[in-house]
Amino acid sequence: MNLTLTQRLSLAFSALLLACCGASAWLQIRSSDLHQMEVVQSLSRDLADHIAHHTTLMDANGLRPDAVRQLFSQLMMVNPSVEVYLLDSQGHIQGDDAPAGHVKRDNVDLAPIRQFIAGHALPILGDDPRSVAGKKVFSAAPLRSNGAQPSGYIYVVLLGEEHDALAARVAASSVLRTTLWSMGLVALLGLLAGLFAFDLITRPLRRLTEAMRRFDADGEPDTQPAVPRSASAGRRDDIAVLETTFAQMATRIGEQWRALTRQDQQRRELIANISHDLRTPLTSLHGYLEMLSLKADTLSESERKRYLAIALAQSVKVGRLAQALFELARLEHGNVQLALEQFSLADLVQDVFQKFELPAEARHIRLRASIPARLPNVCADLGMIERVLTNLLDNAVRHTPAHGEIAVDLAHQDGKVSVTVSDTGPGIPAAQREGLFERPFSAGRAHSGGLGLVIVQRMLQLHHSQISLLERTETGAAFRFDLPAAEKLAVAGIAR
Repeated sequence: MNLTLTQRLSLAFSALLLACCGASAWLQIRSSDLHQMEVVQSLSRDLADHIAHHTTLMDANGLRPDAVRQLFSQLMMVNPSVEVYLLDSQGHIQGDDAPAGHVKRDNVDLAPIRQFIAGHALPILGDDPRSVAGKKVFSAAPLRSNGAQPSGYIYVVLLGEEHDALAARVAASSVLRTTLWSMGLVALLGLLAGLFAFDLITRPLRRLTEAMRRFDADGEPDTQPAVPRSASAGRRDDIAVLETTFAQMATRIGEQWRALTRQDQQRRELIANISHDLRTPLTSLHGYLEMLSLKADTLSESERKRYLAIALAQSVKVGRLAQALFELARLEHGNVQLALEQFSLADLVQDVFQKFELPAEARHIRLRASIPARLPNVCADLGMIERVLTNLLDNAVRHTPAHGEIAVDLAHQDGKVSVTVSDTGPGIPAAQREGLFERPFSAGRAHSGGLGLVIVQRMLQLHHSQISLLERTETGAAFRFDLPAAEKLAVAGIAR
């Protein structure tokens, strides 16, 4: 059967409740019967002894069955529920007043009789002569003639056949039916209360199950089903804890899935942009080389040199792009290990400036470094930080117009050294700022960072740092990142 958890719990509870009610009813009836037998046996404890001492059931010849039958008939007329039997010393029935065929046994076990005479705790059940295996409460007393050993026993069954017949008639009466109906009503009310309690307890679990069934990690945040959160989430409630945990898990899975989707989209854009960036210089390189091959005899020396210079420049561009791709692949796959050391960031800035002096002078661009006094050293990978500064300055030189300025400002605050690289170029439009350090833009966009900014971001992430684009009121773009300061102080630099 394909049943829900609530249905299975309800069926199990119903079965247990019915079993408990049945057991309770049986125990109650059994306890009532034992109580009744104890009361009857206690009240009639001396009945057999009274009969033995106030009647003549024996003479010189032994037991007198005729006297016994007469006496027994009189007693049973006074109290129809009792049955009196005369037993010999071995427990064999010697006299009774039972109708023909009603006595099913010819002897009675004497062990319960001896326990009764010895005064053991009541109730004590003895053999019922009128049934094959029945047990009933009784009263018993020994019969002695001259010797110390009993010559026989008076055995009185206190709840005989007449009592059983009357009890059977009463069992079918309205009193018993009312009692059973009352017990059934109590059981039904208990069942309804239990089913309601199970429904109330499992309601949060059903909500959670429905939310899990409708959960879609690929969906947008505004299309996701509401994840249930119990009002008792702060209490020690297992279901509430499960709801909270699932809510956290669903949020995290959704975020991770959307991050993977964005990364896949960025990968597709990266491939498309790289294909575009490679196709343009390769096409130009192929065209000029083909021109040199086909028209080698007709071109002048100056034309050949110009074509070769263009082809060489395109070849260098392709080589730089391939190197950047190789470096980005190493950074993405975690194959780079940091070689941390302490060094002077002021000296590194001066060294990087020397790389760009000629390109900057050719375009009449001023390079300026602002380095405060007593600037501490930094602890980082020297080669990577040099590459970071190189990429940032390369972008700044390419996008700064003639007679512009490129500035590198260093500052020490809260145990970190901040680096700000700014230029006076056209800046970055607001539409292109989102994801600037996550994917390269095509070459046609203004101030495109290409792979350079992506590589810068990956290298700084390895240093547990981030690069950010600063908001500026003037023209140009400004990038900033921080590095941890070392204990040793560097020699103060001078702004130039």
